[in-house]
Amino acid sequence: MLKLVVILFLLGLIPFALALWKQHRRHKIRSLPFPGEWEQILNRNVALYGRLPEELRGQLRGHVRVILAEKNFEGCGGLELTDEIRVTIAAQASVLLLNRPSDYYPRLASILVYPASYVPRAPDDDERLDAPDDVRLGESWNTGIVVLSWDDALRGASDRAEGHNVVLHEFAHQLDQEDGEAQGAPVLPSRNAYRSWARVLRKEFERHRRRTRRGKRTVMDSYGAKDPAEFFAVATEAFFEKPRQLKERHSALYEELSGYYRLDPAAWWE
Repeated sequence: MLKLVVILFLLGLIPFALALWKQHRRHKIRSLPFPGEWEQILNRNVALYGRLPEELRGQLRGHVRVILAEKNFEGCGGLELTDEIRVTIAAQASVLLLNRPSDYYPRLASILVYPASYVPRAPDDDERLDAPDDVRLGESWNTGIVVLSWDDALRGASDRAEGHNVVLHEFAHQLDQEDGEAQGAPVLPSRNAYRSWARVLRKEFERHRRRTRRGKRTVMDSYGAKDPAEFFAVATEAFFEKPRQLKERHSALYEELSGYYRLDPAAWWE
């Protein structure tokens, strides 16, 4: 492998050489033994992990290793980072990468973790934003940062009853932002795939907005009525957290998400 990389580099095929080297390095990382204490964290904290078929569990463990090796985790607001925090968050982010080729959130560099819900800081300095009631559970920036509340990340991982998962939500935004901006459509394989996605997601988004305005109960969080980007994020939460309900009440949406993620989570509850 190293010889091939060197040959490509000497031939001036630097992007190919770097891509090949990255794949090789990630393969080695995924092949490392998974620590027993990390496995205990997954079994204790991440309810969805217990539902996965064993083959997908193996994929997830490998993805967790790569994310922890490549992404910078930083504690904020006095939070001291631990393996429990890093592994619990990385495992949930890894769920969105199962069963399909992935570059591991290529625009993402750092994951900032607060102890609990927080008031965001202004982007360019250390001053708080003016709105004191602007309390957040998480954010996803297209500049390479995800921000999370640890309390809410843990609650979402361990509780499937409400269908809320801040880590799935914010990392769905990262998928949406891989082409540079969040518009409610991740990178898809073909023009036909984009047409189908736009047709179904637009219809389902408008349906969700109407029901939310009327105060009707919905499978997906009402926050998804804000815009297409938020709709994709909350639809992703429901797809993994309430898959049978989503499949029953929004079958076309479920099929689009199943085609993109290459998974059928409704089958994990049968």
